[in-house]
Amino acid sequence: MPTPRRPAPTALAAAIAFTALAALPGCAFIAVQTAPAKAPSADRTELARKADALFWDTLHNGRYDDIGRALEVQTAAYLENPNDVVTAARAGWLHIWRLSESARLATLPATITNDATLSRKYFEEAARLAPNEARYAGFLGALRVTEGTIHRDEKLVRQGYYTLRDSIDAWPEFNLFTAGYVMSRLPADSSGYREALDWQWRTLDVCAGQPIDRANPDFSGVMARATTVGEKRVCWNSTIAPYNFEGFFMNMGDMLVKAGDPATARKVYANAKLSPTYASWPYRAVLEQRLTDAETNVAGFRAGTGTPMMGRSAYSCMGCHQAR
Repeated sequence: MPTPRRPAPTALAAAIAFTALAALPGCAFIAVQTAPAKAPSADRTELARKADALFWDTLHNGRYDDIGRALEVQTAAYLENPNDVVTAARAGWLHIWRLSESARLATLPATITNDATLSRKYFEEAARLAPNEARYAGFLGALRVTEGTIHRDEKLVRQGYYTLRDSIDAWPEFNLFTAGYVMSRLPADSSGYREALDWQWRTLDVCAGQPIDRANPDFSGVMARATTVGEKRVCWNSTIAPYNFEGFFMNMGDMLVKAGDPATARKVYANAKLSPTYASWPYRAVLEQRLTDAETNVAGFRAGTGTPMMGRSAYSCMGCHQAR
């Protein structure tokens, strides 16, 4: 009987290579799916605590020019412990602050848009490490919409929109505002803008615990419900956002002006004055000028000229977070 011929070495090698390549898609899927999940760390390093202190000092003093310094320490702390969810989120927050208030810059560099990408990355990490923290989900949704808009990536914009919708379901008091704020840049006659404005009205309803009259949105009867605990604490001022209440009503008033309703906007702006801290608010003069200029601001807010809306201004974050 003739001895079977062995495949030539080159043919054997080719057959082995083909078999390996054919198996690659399945191997890749299995390898990825069986990789250990990134888990949150309960430990916080000394550098992370230093980054915390610098973060709050920079934020509450409104030191926009020091964001780079704060980010250097925050990023170093993250790289030292990439499983620290708080450090990841604060790195994301610093990046979005730098982008959001870029109106402060005399010259706007093209690279400012990189802050959207980096912020989205850090909030993805934070949301992955703390999937039940609805605030991280809300910021992540906002950043996906922002980054998708910058890069004209409609798929990413839609992904962000539905992330926002999910975050609203998880914590409406916080994320109705977050979602509406990021979408306040849409054209006034768009369905998205109308939905964003409706989300601000719904914020009032859930914070008040009752429907607010949209023709006469007087919040004075609700002030006794102010709290520092529970989910409704985000409706009021806090150590994190010392002028959250005032800033919310300035933004909502701006959105009503852009929608072409300056009369109702004035009533909403006036609610900011109900806050016991209104007299010390660094931006009270800005709001009071809006009360005077509500009608004339309609065209400017729509065109993006003249006085900027809060969401496009040099105080888009500091309107709520600057303590002094």
